[in-house]
Amino acid sequence: QVQLEESGGGLVQAGDSLRLSCATSAPTFKNLAVGWFRQAPGKEREFVAAISWNADSTYYADSVKGRFTISKDNAKNTASLQMTALKHEDTTVYYCEARILGHYSDYVGGYDYWGEGTQVPIYS
Repeated sequence: QVQLEESGGGLVQAGDSLRLSCATSAPTFKNLAVGWFRQAPGKEREFVAAISWNADSTYYADSVKGRFTISKDNAKNTASLQMTALKHEDTTVYYCEARILGHYSDYVGGYDYWGEGTQVPIYS
């Protein structure tokens, strides 16, 4: 079992930057692809960004491309989502997810492990 814990969320102003982190103690993390998803109340979870197990490949939703950067540090068992130029519509809860298959995926439900999420409220 892989337990993921997100951190770094918090109240920010539109235009600001924020870095979310995802940590685990599971040694198998280095073999897992990681994705970041987000879900607003009453809405479906949506894909944000993903990275392959070895961090060689990344993929982004069009809505965040050029503003968000996903990274993975297998030596530290962590993954991050650097968010810049935040918009009000980025306000939601962000989830870190990991999948056994090493290739990334933008499919909601295509991941095997996920954290409890971290909130990112954004004010104008």
